[in-house]
Amino acid sequence: MDKRLRVAMAVGDVGGISPELAAKIVADPSANADDLMIFADRRILEEGAEIADVEITIPTISIDQLDGPLPEGTFLIDLANCDPANVKRGEASYEGGLASVQNFRAVLLAVNAGYADVAFFTPFNKSAMRLAQADYVDEIGFIDATIHPKESGREFNVLDEVWNARVTSHIPLSAVASRITEDRVFDSLCLTDKTMKAAGFEAPRIGVAALNPHAGDGRNFGTEDDDIIHPAIERAQAANILVTGPVPSDTVFVRATRGEFDAVMTMYHDQGQIAMKLMGFDRGVTLIANYPFPIVTPAHGTAYDIAGKGIADLGATRNAVNLGRKLALMDLGGSRDACGEALSVLVARALDRTRIWEAA
Repeated sequence: MDKRLRVAMAVGDVGGISPELAAKIVADPSANADDLMIFADRRILEEGAEIADVEITIPTISIDQLDGPLPEGTFLIDLANCDPANVKRGEASYEGGLASVQNFRAVLLAVNAGYADVAFFTPFNKSAMRLAQADYVDEIGFIDATIHPKESGREFNVLDEVWNARVTSHIPLSAVASRITEDRVFDSLCLTDKTMKAAGFEAPRIGVAALNPHAGDGRNFGTEDDDIIHPAIERAQAANILVTGPVPSDTVFVRATRGEFDAVMTMYHDQGQIAMKLMGFDRGVTLIANYPFPIVTPAHGTAYDIAGKGIADLGATRNAVNLGRKLALMDLGGSRDACGEALSVLVARALDRTRIWEAA
């Protein structure tokens, strides 16, 4: 029988579909292979269950009960940090952003201290989070500032058996070319190979997307593909990584879907995201890797346009939990915080509004 894991779940932006997705995954029989430790306001989860038309009956513990024994199975830690009456559905808000920041920090601290095996969150809205924390940029920066890892992480998108890695991520398009260096491309290839092997790929085949049209067309449309990306690929090949490229970005995903590549490494965020979401918007997963534990979420967003309608698709959420479980069972390795702090102390830190951003 497979090991039973504990997945720590942060309920994401309350103005979008996150509450109903959280309720649906709690009620979903496929999630019963694991125990869910949910960090949220009880009222938000109850509202999500009403929207989703599902019934959830799980133990709830308050903050002042955290020093006692934790319940068995799935349970909710009621952070009492977001009154639904103060949040307008379908909009970014300070209240929703603050709850997202607090829920996420609580999950990261709890998993890093060994209280759970996987960190999982339903979709956040960065605009809302910046209303609560002006210097919030993205999840990776927040994770680094919260658990202080030895190395920073990197985002991957996973759709069925096709992975997407990136050399750059949340930066302006105008800054991409200057951030593409031989070392950065090479390091990204090494991390992609390492992460995919940890996920069970014996020898992942990676196709590298070119930066410029037609891979530079013999230097007619830019020199980066010949002068920067190609040398990095040769270094990776010398390190026994199965990598091909640079491949024109308008065909590289076609070749991947036909089975030629297990992963496509793109140079910037939307170069891969557009293709992956077009191929399977309701199935894709975002994995934040290179940390001591898996961090996963659906690849889609908060979907303000359908919030409160009860029609949010659970597919990507279910796939995220399943991928987190798979990676945790394979043990990505790495050292976690050995401070031995009580869960009550960690949750108090997560809720402390004077320490919204913990500078590394």
